[in-house]
Amino acid sequence: MSKYKSSTLVKVKERTKQPHYLWRGIGCVMMIVLPAFSYVTGKLIIDALIKARYYIPYQLLGYPALPSLFYQSRGLMTILGPILKINNLYAYLTAGFLIMLLLGGVISLIYAIIYRMFGASQYGPLDAPPPKYKAKTYKR
Repeated sequence: MSKYKSSTLVKVKERTKQPHYLWRGIGCVMMIVLPAFSYVTGKLIIDALIKARYYIPYQLLGYPALPSLFYQSRGLMTILGPILKINNLYAYLTAGFLIMLLLGGVISLIYAIIYRMFGASQYGPLDAPPPKYKAKTYKR
C-alpha cells in the first residue's frame, strides 16, 4: 500500500451532464412563452392607447409595407400575405419587444438572485479559502 493512498475506496457519485429539469423549464419560458405573452400584451396596450387617443408615431400605425420585389414573388406573398393584413403591426411588434426586454430582464434578475442563494459554491474543492485576517500595516 502506498504512503499517500487510503486503504478504503471513496465512491464518487457521477453527476449528470444534463441541466436540472427546472432550468430547462425556465429556458422554455424565456424562449417560447415570453415572446408570445409580450406580443399579446403589446397588442392590448397599443389598442388601449389608440382607443384613449394617446400619441403614437404615425410611422408605426397602419398596414406594413414591403419592397416591390416581395410583391412580385408568389411564394413570398403566400407566406407574408397574412402578416400584411395586420393593422398597426409595427406598433404591436415594437411594444411587444419593449415588454419582452423588460420581462426578460426581471426574470434574469430573479434567476440570478435564486442561483446566488442556492447555486454552486463560489470556491471549488481545490481553491484556497479567502484569508480570514487582514495583514497588519508596516510601521517603522
